[in-house]
Amino acid sequence: MPTNSTRFKPARKPIAIAVVGLILAQQNALAQTQAPETKPATTAETPAPKTDNPQKLETVVVTSGSRIKRDNYSSTAPLLVVKTEDAALAGYGSTAQILQGTAVTGGQGQINNAFGGFVTDGGPGANTIGLRGFAPTRSLVLLNGRRLAPSGTRGSVGAVDLNVLPNSIVERIEVLKDGASSIYGSDAVAGVINVITKKDMTSIQVDGSATRTVDGGGNQYNFSLAGGFVTDRTRFLASYNYNAITSMTLAQRDWTTCNTDYRRTSVNGVVGDWGSADTIDPLTGKPKCYPITGTGSNGVTINTIGTNTLTGVPAVGATGTSFNRWRPNSSVSTGLVGFEGVGGGQTTNTNIRDTFDPRTLNRTLYSPVRNHNLYAQGGVDLGMLGDAELYYEVLLNRRESSQVGYRQLSLDYIKGSPLIPANLAGSTFSSAPVNTSNGQAVGVRAFIGFGNDYSSQSVDFVRTVVGLRGAIPMFSSWDYDTSWVHTESRGSYNQQSFLTDRLANSLNVVASGSGFACANTSATGCVAAPRLTSAVIGGQLPQAWVDYVWQNVSGLTKYKEDIVTASATGSLFKLPYGDVKAAFGAEFRKAKIDDTPSLDSQNNNLYNLTSSTPTRGGDQATDFFGEVEVPVLKNLPLAKELTVNASTRYADYKSYGSDSTYKFGAIWAPTGWLTLRGSNGTSYRAPALYEQFLGATTGFLSNTGDPCNSWDNPAQAGTPRAKNCASEGLPAGFQATSSITSVNSGGRAAGLKAETSKNASWGFVLQPELPTGWGTMSLAVDRFDLVVENGVSRAGTANILQRCYDDPQFRSGGGFCRLVAARTPGSNALTVNDSYVNLATDIARGFDYTAQYTNDIGSGKLKIDLTLTEYRSQAYKLFAEDALDDNNGNVGTPKWSGQLDVKYSLKNWGAYYSLEWIDKTSSYAYYGEDPATSRFKLNTPSYFLHSASVSYNDSVNKWKATVGVRNLFDKKPPVISSGVYNRIGNAPLYSGYDFLGRRLFVNVSKTF
Repeated sequence: MPTNSTRFKPARKPIAIAVVGLILAQQNALAQTQAPETKPATTAETPAPKTDNPQKLETVVVTSGSRIKRDNYSSTAPLLVVKTEDAALAGYGSTAQILQGTAVTGGQGQINNAFGGFVTDGGPGANTIGLRGFAPTRSLVLLNGRRLAPSGTRGSVGAVDLNVLPNSIVERIEVLKDGASSIYGSDAVAGVINVITKKDMTSIQVDGSATRTVDGGGNQYNFSLAGGFVTDRTRFLASYNYNAITSMTLAQRDWTTCNTDYRRTSVNGVVGDWGSADTIDPLTGKPKCYPITGTGSNGVTINTIGTNTLTGVPAVGATGTSFNRWRPNSSVSTGLVGFEGVGGGQTTNTNIRDTFDPRTLNRTLYSPVRNHNLYAQGGVDLGMLGDAELYYEVLLNRRESSQVGYRQLSLDYIKGSPLIPANLAGSTFSSAPVNTSNGQAVGVRAFIGFGNDYSSQSVDFVRTVVGLRGAIPMFSSWDYDTSWVHTESRGSYNQQSFLTDRLANSLNVVASGSGFACANTSATGCVAAPRLTSAVIGGQLPQAWVDYVWQNVSGLTKYKEDIVTASATGSLFKLPYGDVKAAFGAEFRKAKIDDTPSLDSQNNNLYNLTSSTPTRGGDQATDFFGEVEVPVLKNLPLAKELTVNASTRYADYKSYGSDSTYKFGAIWAPTGWLTLRGSNGTSYRAPALYEQFLGATTGFLSNTGDPCNSWDNPAQAGTPRAKNCASEGLPAGFQATSSITSVNSGGRAAGLKAETSKNASWGFVLQPELPTGWGTMSLAVDRFDLVVENGVSRAGTANILQRCYDDPQFRSGGGFCRLVAARTPGSNALTVNDSYVNLATDIARGFDYTAQYTNDIGSGKLKIDLTLTEYRSQAYKLFAEDALDDNNGNVGTPKWSGQLDVKYSLKNWGAYYSLEWIDKTSSYAYYGEDPATSRFKLNTPSYFLHSASVSYNDSVNKWKATVGVRNLFDKKPPVISSGVYNRIGNAPLYSGYDFLGRRLFVNVSKTF
């Protein structure tokens, strides 16, 4: 049967996507739309001359995947091209949304605004991108061919926040779905995303767009202003973008208003309907909303007190006469007067308690965000140093995001406290002290529904580029390019929290007149906690006391990066079929991270929240790289083209030493309509700074994960686990009552090394010449095979505990038991140190399919694009001796995904339709469950999203407009059972499903 232990498996996949609009995405010669004409320059980002061939699709000269300049689009690896001007037809208002779409990500989950309530790398509000199902740190993001630095909040900042990217000024996005560390260095393991801006503008363009959801919340508004000029010797271009997304709460979607377990009865092979096993609220007779059973149910115990086992009156739905959980009921006059039993003792159904507070629906389902983005670039021809151009870029971005949560308050009244009423004075909830009981036993614990809490983030991102490029004197066929990229990010984060020391002070009271006063007279401003009453248990708390114990806390995250690069490209010598071209260069990178949590967080003073210590450290690397391309054959029978390419890079890191990578690729076109291509090489990823230097961060896991629970069970007799648990003095029938503390930290001290990977891809491109009037068609099929070894990961608290307690040598043998601290006296609580180490093997294998068809239909033009990704394996293992754990086809990791785009243009008008598809998923086989009899729903059907729009382009008056609908049929996310996967409402936490629902959008643009 599925268990919550699956939560502790290291996640190879981030979890999310939004869906790209019109993808004019073609691989190799499948690109489209000519690049804008511009002054010939000497960098890889400069478009090549136009080519005219009415029998072939128009091509975009791509610049990713190689440092060697090419006159024609040619790549040995799969490459996707996205034209942002067409993405507007699909209703996307930002570069981040385009990148997180199905066609780009292949259906793999990404971190987006739906993850604001979860702990994610980069902090709440960050949007990231990971290719091939790998974490974002394994995909390299470039802006105009140069690295973008990470940004965000909290200690785990290691990936680019897509919010910093400009919008209106972006011309296209190139996505290389192949390892490329030999070209770009560290992080280019799963692929490279190159965002390319426009180069020349001689006008002013104003854009505005709005998207409104039918059900409310999650609306988006955009405004941009861009313009520039070009003279004989200078060019300048600048843009301002404002992007805002409004909050969407759980209350605004029907599939999140009543989270249930969504399980079914199963007795002797006879199963009921889905939901038949859900807890029924005895007060309403309906399934209980937000119960406290299972992962993703999100319920809490409120309006309840905890005591030792006492005799009393059962609540409706409870049985027996002995309880340790009680709900106020003024009509009860026997037993525990004023209270009815709602659990514990003889009653095991904890869902009889109150578990749902309507204020929980105020929680954020989709985080609001506001982005202000300024971007400028330009250049000046110097007329010297090889007709050099001095160029520059400036990017400024401010991101403001926020979230609303919900807090339960567990208020522990000290045994013997005058705040406890007489009829509860004999209760002992816990004989062991807790962190707010001032070293004394706890008499009564009150489970109070406190209400909503608020958190916010503000991130300022500054990136400057200055460079010089030109021809090398005396070597007319060689060009040089040198640049310096300086980036600084400053992110502040705020949240509300109870402070442990203030709660402790307020609960330690003495009688004072008709009320109470804090016993600790040195506690400045101390306000005594309220006396335990039914009103207080129900959440009616004195404001003065709340103001004392409930505080705003804040932290600051700074990230700084400098990159100096120098390269030269040109021809080495001539061969019979062309020039042998090469590129050589060197790069120096230096980065620093400095995250300073609040003092209360550092001192573990945030009540029932994680504590964090500062994350501080830096690293630097010096790289040398080279690439050679050899034209072997050309324009011969069975050899229209045969070109081979080889590249290598040597990197020397301060943190762990040196490493080298290589890559070989080839293109063979036996005819003009068939091209075969392939590449094979290695990549690496240096550990991110947070993986090296993350300050100790504590979290808490359920006590049910203690490996010694019921250690004396006959099934465990004689096992190392039973012997090890007994050696710690744990009694027979032991059941842990304290949470497991997990301490996460960086792995620099343990000698963390770089990840290494092997990548291979091979495939073909078909471009047959069709009869006149049949149009043009292209098809590309590419196989990808990516294996990451020595991956940087955390073993996971559950894995550490299992391997420690199942080790016959136990603590004397070292091993994983070195990571498990001795149990806390009295409570027998466990603490595990789960730091970053080199453990994992990750595998992604499958196929990319891309097709395009164009034809003149009537007086207009039809264009159809299709992209499909098929995964054959999405597997990982933590330890060398483990069997591979293949997630392919499981919930959140579909085998197939795809997107179909159809566009028809007629004079000034255009019509667009998009179909996005996520394949059905099932986790039954993974967990060894029979889908016919399982009590858990662990599968989802195929998921389709339809979108459509109409556009008008007035080229005379220079304005255009688009009106459309996304999620035309208001498709909702599928439903799964609680207890296995993280959920939002009743849906899987997975970005491939649309959480926003049907929405209308309009885009208007005017050029002056």
